Amino acid sequence: MPFPHADDKTKALFESVVPDDRRVQLKPMFGHIAAFVNGNMFAGFLGTDIMVRLPEAEREKLQRDEGATPFAPMGRAMKEYVSLPRAWQSDPDKLRQALRRSLEWAATLPPKAAGRRRKG
Repeated sequence: MPFPHADDKTKALFESVVPDDRRVQLKPMFGHIAAFVNGNMFAGFLGTDIMVRLPEAEREKLQRDEGATPFAPMGRAMKEYVSLPRAWQSDPDKLRQALRRSLEWAATLPPKAAGRRRKG
């Protein structure tokens, strides 16, 4: 199953709601862009979905109360990540708040060591 193509509208929206914080790095991920803190990915987008990394209780609440879904590229859910409700894309302040919360939580995680690149 191929990844969806990057959606220019979603990319522009994502870039506009990423926290303006010196700790944040934007890097390519899945042919799209993701936001990292201390080497840990905390938010990104895939096609028209924006996802965040949150603690379990917050993920469950978003899924139960707001309609968030597990972030599952290629049909396999990524632990600790949820796709935010698409309706939120018309409310950038709500997205900013979710990404800020994701950044703050991910910043408490141990820094991720740089991995080795695979050859060929």
